[in-house]
Formats: sequence, C-alpha cells, structure tokens
Amino acid sequence: MDPIKKKIINMHAGLKYCLCAILMLISFRIRAQQDVQFSQYAFNGLSVNPAYAGYKDALYLNCNYRQQWTGLPGAPRTAGVSVDGPLHPMKSRTAIGLGLQLTNDMLGPQKSYSVYGSYSYIISLDDDNTRRLSFGLGIGISQYHLDGNSLQYFDPEDAVFPAGGVNAFSPDARFGIFYHSPSFFISASVLDLFSNVITSDFKWKGYNYENIRKTRHLYLSAGCMAPISEHLKFKPSLMLKDDLNGPTAVDLTTMLLIDQVLWIGGSYRTSVPIWKKELPSRLEQRNAASAIIEYYISGRYRIGYAYDLNINQMRDAQGGSHEISIGILFPSRKFSVYSPRYF
Repeated sequence: MDPIKKKIINMHAGLKYCLCAILMLISFRIRAQQDVQFSQYAFNGLSVNPAYAGYKDALYLNCNYRQQWTGLPGAPRTAGVSVDGPLHPMKSRTAIGLGLQLTNDMLGPQKSYSVYGSYSYIISLDDDNTRRLSFGLGIGISQYHLDGNSLQYFDPEDAVFPAGGVNAFSPDARFGIFYHSPSFFISASVLDLFSNVITSDFKWKGYNYENIRKTRHLYLSAGCMAPISEHLKFKPSLMLKDDLNGPTAVDLTTMLLIDQVLWIGGSYRTSVPIWKKELPSRLEQRNAASAIIEYYISGRYRIGYAYDLNINQMRDAQGGSHEISIGILFPSRKFSVYSPRYF
C-alpha cells in the first residue's frame, strides 16, 4: 500500500475511534456541583484527563497552587501534585503511560483530599510516531470533610451543623481520550464517575451533607499550534466543562510562544446555556478573564503564573485569583521525543 495512503487511513481510523468514545462519554447522565479548574490547565493535562499520562515521553512532575477570590473569607484554595511518564518505550506502535495525582481542595468549612492513579494505553497512528491516540483510566479515593468548628452560629445550640467534623470516604474513577499531532489536539474526559453511583455516609444526627461531594463532569477541549514566524508561535485552545444540569462553562485561551522559551497569553471564562438551562436572572454568564505567563528556565524546568480577574458581580467583593505552577521534566535515554510537546 502507498505510504501516504496508509498514513491517511491510520489517522482517519484514530479520529473515528476518538469521536465514538466522545459520544460514549456524552451519553453519561451527569449532575450538579462544579469541579475545581486550573487556569493553567493547558500545562497540567493530567488534572482533567487520565489519558494524558505518558504524553511527554518522559517522567514529568507538576505542582499547582490556586488561591481563588483573595480577600474573601473562606474562599477556595486548591493544591495539587502530579507525576506521570511512560512505562516503556513504544513497541509495535503501542505504549503504556502511568500517572499519580494528589489534590487538596478547601472551600470554607468544606475540604476534600483525593489521590488518583492513572493508566493510559497509547497508540501510534503513523510511521513517524507523531500522531497518537490515548485511552486513559483513573482510579482513586477521596475524603470529604465538613468542619463545624469553623462555622459561626447565630444559635450556639443549633444541631443542624456538627460541633466537630463530618468525614466520608468515597472511591472514584475517571475516563478519557486524548488525540494529538504536532499541531493539533482534542481531549475528552469524564471525572467523578462514581459520584452518583456509590452512596457514602454523609450524615450527622439525621442531616444529610451529600452536597459536599463532587459530582460527575464532562470535559472537552481542543487546540492547535500555528507558526507566525521563526521565533513566534500562536496556540488557541478551547475547553468546555459541563454537568448537563446547568450552563456549560467555556474557557477560551490564546497563548504566544516566543523562542521556545516564554509563553504569554490569556483566557476568558464564561457560561453558555447549551442545554437550554438559563442562569438565574441575578447571575451573569461572564465569569473571569485571566492573564497567563509561563517561562522555561531550561529544557527541564517550567514555572508559570496566572491572575484571574472577576468580571461579574463578585469583582468588587474580592481581589482576584492567583495561581502558581511548577513543572520539572526528567528525560531518559530510553525514551525519544519525536516532536515538540506543545499540549
């Protein structure tokens, strides 16, 4: 068979599998509360898709810390650490990636701690090994905690909230698909798969605190890399996050890469009523705008910062959101990177 025709057939087959899997993800019935989202998600793919494990063809360590709505008491804070890499070099056009992720999410009296292990099965779609399709599965456990001691009561004898704390553990799973080439990517995943399947004990004295648990969410993102000049590249991307019960959260991000060293750009976050479920009249669809900068200290070390400015009714009640990320790449002679990793 002609090599060019063979490449086209392989690429079309991979995209067909990817689209079929996306439709499977959309068929899940998803509900309620929003998951945490990092503004620098483009540099932390494992946080939203287990199929990202092993993408860089090297061991990769990533650390994130996000302080949201500074100056607002009880505002959300999130810290996360992840590490992923390939289990072995690609053999017969397939490889395996593994990842580990730990997250601590705090919101007022609510806290959650989670740990996930990720497995990805990677398929090369061309002879040059530059186009790949990955299927990922993540298994983990989360601890949810409600701290009654941090609440201020109008009635000291109010029995609705616990005097101490309420703890609950819940197993969890996530699934994702990731396709990429040197200039394009598409990613789809569903997180918190067991959120409305397994019933955990979130009760205290007959009161139900089920709402402190995360609920299932669908993530869909895509982007491309376009060269502008020898020293400048342009990368637009889009992310949709949805629970199919309310307006879809949409992130529009544009980044410029200067001399393969410095990323600068920004994003705009809003809500779109794709499922015809409008926001209450007192709320606005637009949410926040972000400024993002990423710098590669060397080929191995990356440091990034994002500042989110609220552009809705909360803009005067807090001082914006700050997010810091650090990435460290541990290359190995056993693995070869066939093309730059822009996604």
